[in-house]
Amino acid sequence: MTTTIQKPPRAEQPNLLGGILARVLQIAVMFGVIGAVLFVAAGRLDWPWAWLMLGIYLASVAVNATAMRHHPETVAERGRPAEMKRWDQAISGLWSLAQFLLVPLVAGLDERFGWTAELGAAWHLAGALAFAAGLALFGWAMVTNAYFSTVVRIQAERGHALCRSGPYRWVRHPGYVGAILQSLAMPLLLGSAWALAPGVAAAALMTLRTALEDRTLQAELPGYREYAQEVRYRLVPGVW
Repeated sequence: MTTTIQKPPRAEQPNLLGGILARVLQIAVMFGVIGAVLFVAAGRLDWPWAWLMLGIYLASVAVNATAMRHHPETVAERGRPAEMKRWDQAISGLWSLAQFLLVPLVAGLDERFGWTAELGAAWHLAGALAFAAGLALFGWAMVTNAYFSTVVRIQAERGHALCRSGPYRWVRHPGYVGAILQSLAMPLLLGSAWALAPGVAAAALMTLRTALEDRTLQAELPGYREYAQEVRYRLVPGVW
């Protein structure tokens, strides 16, 4: 499939810098909250699987920051999106609660009180690999798509154009595939069966967001209906 990637027009410098700084602050706060919840809930700092998860997160942030240095407009958009639909506010809020608070909270409490029988190291490492794969796929989608925002919207002011390259050649929402994989892998990495409950809830919310975003794009983004005929599946080839 031959594609042409349209580079978005450069934003005004003050807004660009402000958006980038806002995104850096968002990531720092998220990282701090996850770490604090994990170790406070567990009641100890010497929890190697939690440190491994945070290390994978940090490595992913470093790789993405390096890759995104050539896409400052996308970083600024993710830091300060213009508007947000009401249904997206509700779903994104619940997803963030499940992903960044409930999964680490339940996993930490599980580590403290031993609700889940101890898993072998191979299970933890399988979870770590799946978690890293989810972050990598999410990052690949973000680097490929110049309009990869934190909210569902058509970025008309940036000349929003359809992305068909990279992982978008196989599924229409590869970033969400990566996010879902992270939600399901985190409990395994941390060794908590109980944390699967909020992890599955986060995955279900992201699946719902996928369906609603896809409907929005088909209605509002020129060329997306034709793209949906070419790339038939939203998340899983051959399934949906």
